[in-house]
Amino acid sequence: FVTETNESLDVVDVELVRFEQDPNNAKILANVFRLVHTIKGTCGFLGLPRLEALAHAAETLMGKFRDGLPATNDAVTLILTTIDRIKQILESLEREQREPDGADDDLISDLEGMVERLAPASASGAPQHAVGTLTPQVLERPLRPGEDSLDDLERAFRETPVEPRSPKPAKPAPAEPPKDDDNAKAANQSIRVTVDTLERLMTMVSELVLTRNQLLELVRRHEDSEFKAPLQRLSNVTAELQEGVMKTRMQPIGNAWQKLPRIVRDLCAELGKEIELEMHGAETELDRQVLELVRDPLTHLVRNCADHGIESPAARIAAGKPRAGTIRLTACHQGGHIIIEIADDGRGLDAARIRAKAIETGLASEADLAGKSDGEIANFIFAPGFSTAAQVTSISGRGVGMDVVATEVKKLGGGLFIESNAGKGSRFTVRLPFTLAISQALIVRVAEEVYALPLATVEGVVRLPRNIVARHLGKDAPPFEYGGQKYRFQQLGSFVGIGATRLPDADVSMSVALVRAGEHSTALVTDELVGSREIVVKSLGPQISAIRGIAGATILGDGRIVIILDMGALVRSEWRARPTETAVLDQRDRRTFALVVDDSITVRRVTQRLLERNGMRVLTAKDGVDAVSLLQENLPDIILLDIEMPRMDGYEVAAHVRNDPRLKDIPIVMITSRVSEKHRARAIELGVDDYLGKPYQESQLLDAIEPLVNRRGAVARGSAGV
Repeated sequence: FVTETNESLDVVDVELVRFEQDPNNAKILANVFRLVHTIKGTCGFLGLPRLEALAHAAETLMGKFRDGLPATNDAVTLILTTIDRIKQILESLEREQREPDGADDDLISDLEGMVERLAPASASGAPQHAVGTLTPQVLERPLRPGEDSLDDLERAFRETPVEPRSPKPAKPAPAEPPKDDDNAKAANQSIRVTVDTLERLMTMVSELVLTRNQLLELVRRHEDSEFKAPLQRLSNVTAELQEGVMKTRMQPIGNAWQKLPRIVRDLCAELGKEIELEMHGAETELDRQVLELVRDPLTHLVRNCADHGIESPAARIAAGKPRAGTIRLTACHQGGHIIIEIADDGRGLDAARIRAKAIETGLASEADLAGKSDGEIANFIFAPGFSTAAQVTSISGRGVGMDVVATEVKKLGGGLFIESNAGKGSRFTVRLPFTLAISQALIVRVAEEVYALPLATVEGVVRLPRNIVARHLGKDAPPFEYGGQKYRFQQLGSFVGIGATRLPDADVSMSVALVRAGEHSTALVTDELVGSREIVVKSLGPQISAIRGIAGATILGDGRIVIILDMGALVRSEWRARPTETAVLDQRDRRTFALVVDDSITVRRVTQRLLERNGMRVLTAKDGVDAVSLLQENLPDIILLDIEMPRMDGYEVAAHVRNDPRLKDIPIVMITSRVSEKHRARAIELGVDDYLGKPYQESQLLDAIEPLVNRRGAVARGSAGV
């Protein structure tokens, strides 16, 4: 009952908004009236008086619409409010297994009052009303002799006692099904299955795929194996089973859009705007898990377009636009991805205002933003706490939302891109994987490490002579053109923190993967392209998942666990201009040298890879004693220091550095979970230059390191007379 009623209410929600926009559409109204009437009847049958009374009052008001009276904005709003109240009662009913105590006289009184206001004065020849003890019914014509009103029938149904029936002997099954039971067959073509059951099926299929891959790997090593034929059959059956289970998880994206018309309607009333919502491609299917996780981000993007994008009617008319704005949602399949676009014809993003806000809030300096395009500036709206709203409202201005949208999309292994045209509107493009469970990947090797590249991001693979690779590698090297597309060469080892590998001396062919992320393309130089594989995606813990460039992990057929790379994040970071970082890295023609001191091996490794990805040379120490030992033979440009460590804590290390004439000028950044003012004050008293709390954003750490290393470099150049 709860499931069916919620589904019906969702339809009523959408259809009422449609009816308000198209009040002459009798088909929509008939559908809504039927659903509400069914809900009322079922509630009465199950003995749920609160729900029955609310549904009855709403049905009565909708009966006025069916009589031809206007569906005013106030009347539709009142019915939608009633639907919301019914949903709240249903939630309690599902949780407590009984209807909650309470009354809804306030809402029922409003509904009855609206009925009275809409009721026309009686006129001669008007349809007669048959009033009973239950539901007032409007008759289209006078009753003929022998006819009963629906009200009389309903009352008779309820008041007639039901006698228990004695069980009848089972009839033998017919030898042949009747010729005319096609309708019965059609009714049995679908069943309800719990989501947990589907999830367990998907998990088992995933493990079956892993086992199949391991067996196929064994057979590849023994070409004459007698298991080759049965394993091939097993592989085919597994593929068919996988496809079948995947189909059970597929849902149209329109399911995630159902509530948007109601949301836009309410926003129009709150903001005093007129907005038309268009939805195209609602039948596009994607995995249920992806659908559930993307529902809230899509809702927020639509709200953002309505609040920030679409102008007021007066402003639109002054700009020569139609009075009503438009928000357009489209969805389609593209390769192994779902592409969702949310576009509006509003004012577009104000790059100058975003630039000023970024400087005001300390997200960037004027020097950082010099030379950046409006498209690059627009990405600041995804920064935590960022908002250009003039005042805080119930809808916007708190700086919470767009950063969460970007984070959620990234968690799904997708990407979020912005296009904006001042005065014309904005477009947000969300690129999501078709499924999160099983996908195709290109397996590559760099040195001794093996990685998986999602095949959806790989445009092609090529073998190129060593001299061509060498010509296009390097910061100022010309782009490589292939198939009419320009690619920037990059060694995959540099992306993943291994470092650039030496090119072979002989003029041999090298393996290159052509990868695309959004509008950026990169040619990745690898040591070996192992081949494409079907992989089962395994999620990682929050510490690892937070690292830029890691999308998950998988298990290969030979049992090895490999990282799945987020090529979108890696490629975009490569194309992003970093003028200030370049200045840091080019000091005195050498790389920045950092010492990371932390007793957590995870923190050390994560921080090391982060810094190495940004061109720094890194040395790590597991505690204070280890750090002091390393400092005897090394002179780093900066020290990143934890507080709580065995044998020697961070305070002691900081004191040691500041009291050593050879080390005292090295900048120190403390990174710790101890963020109280007393700990910060003690660190500053010891001469620590900056203090960051865990966890931190990558940009926070880089912003802390940059000025300190620049200052140290300037001092060194001055003392050397440079």
